[in-house]
Amino acid sequence: MFFGGEGVIAENRREEQRKIVKYHHLVANFVIFHDVVTMTKVIRALVAEGHPVTAEMLAVLSPYPTAHLNRLGRYTLQLDQVPDPIEYDLPDSLFPPVSPL
Repeated sequence: MFFGGEGVIAENRREEQRKIVKYHHLVANFVIFHDVVTMTKVIRALVAEGHPVTAEMLAVLSPYPTAHLNRLGRYTLQLDQVPDPIEYDLPDSLFPPVSPL
């Protein structure tokens, strides 16, 4: 994931290079955070509908996107829309006690 320039840092000044790397990290972290919130909502909905969701299933999920990002798309920002509260915790029933090895 890159913040413009297809990942090429054209600046030759160290401070500008650091700034660009920080922007890249910031954009990637925004996307990952958005994905975590969205995935958590979907998992909660599946559990509420009675679908079995196990810790093994969750272990293979990743909020880090590696494809299908439309960075040059058209996005409509709704600045007056208040986001839903974020629920950070999943039910304990998804994580049964693990016996020691």
